Amino acid sequence: MAKIKSVFICSECGYESPKWYGKCPGCENWNTMTEEIKELSKGSATVKKRISPYSKPVSIGEISTEDEQRFDTGFSELNRVLGGGIVKGSLVLLGGDPGIGKSTILMQICKNLSNLSILYVSGEESKRQLKLRADRLNVVNNNLQIMTETDVELVCEEIKNQKPDIVMIDSIQTMMIKELTSSAGSVTQVRESTNLIMHTAKDFDTPVIVVGHVNKEGSIAGPKVLEHIVDTVLYFEGDKQMSCRILRAVKNRFGSTNEIGVFEMTDKGLKEVENPSQMMLSGRPKGVSGTCVTCSLEGTRPILTEIQGLATNSSYGNPRRMSTGFDYNRLSMLLAVLEKRAGYYFNNMDAYVNIVGGLRIDEPSVDLAICMALISSLKDTPVREDAVAFGEIGLAGEIRSVSQSQQRVNESVRLGFNRIVLPYHNAKNIVCDNAEIIGVRNLRQAFEALSE
Repeated sequence: MAKIKSVFICSECGYESPKWYGKCPGCENWNTMTEEIKELSKGSATVKKRISPYSKPVSIGEISTEDEQRFDTGFSELNRVLGGGIVKGSLVLLGGDPGIGKSTILMQICKNLSNLSILYVSGEESKRQLKLRADRLNVVNNNLQIMTETDVELVCEEIKNQKPDIVMIDSIQTMMIKELTSSAGSVTQVRESTNLIMHTAKDFDTPVIVVGHVNKEGSIAGPKVLEHIVDTVLYFEGDKQMSCRILRAVKNRFGSTNEIGVFEMTDKGLKEVENPSQMMLSGRPKGVSGTCVTCSLEGTRPILTEIQGLATNSSYGNPRRMSTGFDYNRLSMLLAVLEKRAGYYFNNMDAYVNIVGGLRIDEPSVDLAICMALISSLKDTPVREDAVAFGEIGLAGEIRSVSQSQQRVNESVRLGFNRIVLPYHNAKNIVCDNAEIIGVRNLRQAFEALSE
């Protein structure tokens, strides 16, 4: 007779404990311990572990990669993020907020890969719903097989029998192993289901793309070990109310994690944006104070973005500071530097910063443009429309050099900007005949160069 006992498992890191804690001893997060029922039987585990044949060690020189093949997804932006395409036998985890476009991009990949056999497993939608979405996206693929199932063991058995070229599972939180007593979406179910799918993908050399839900903090729901099991973790970012979508890799065993893909959501699905800078700058107001254009670097791709700043008299004792798409704590630091080092006082002003287009930028090179936008709003003096500014701000008020400055200048000139304001040490090494390069050492020099 199997014994039943209650255990408490952390939903963030998977830490198990026989008693409840308010704070998880493993990851030190609060209120993450959830109760689950666990069966114990003598001589056998609740879930039968699959015993793989013994794998003898071989010399790394004997391993051949000549027949390595990547599947082209049909999206150059997605291929860029993946490192060139989908690798055989890889397990890719795709996460993002509800309605951001995860299921849409999977169905569009099915459309682009019509010459490959694809198994699409859905635990959330019926076959009819999937067919309606496929018709809306004009997906015509006779090699696409639809399976609506939540039992992960049956799914792996179907993969073994069919041996499809690519498998898509939407979503991992709906998959479950029936021998486990916990409900679908629990820490144990997500961990064990992903582990079984991973072994199946490696055994049959079949790439699997898995959709993962996110929690209220924006990270993948389930234990953190889930992201360690898979080969690649992709995140869809962006505001659902806006058309721009950013696809970012936070883990990639087969490529760089610095690249991003830019998409636009339309009524016909996701559309690639080959020139994101032009999209970000569309609709930019002219002759208005409080805006400045900067050039940030996402991986190897320079992107021009409009920074908006607003400074207005505060109606309360404590002035408000708000930022959209930029770190709030860094904004507070920049305001302190503007007051202490440059003499621009915001102590009785509400300050707001917005990165236009729904883009989130953590790179310090946008510091200068943010300060210029705030000073422009404070003095009600517009920044030149043909000017671009980038540079990192130090606590002493100095403008520090940034990386890849030549690439930033080239992208700015390509889009028609004639004046580039950048750190003095970067300006000495720039080669450019089609724009005026101005190297500055402090904030006052920078604003004078931008407002002439």
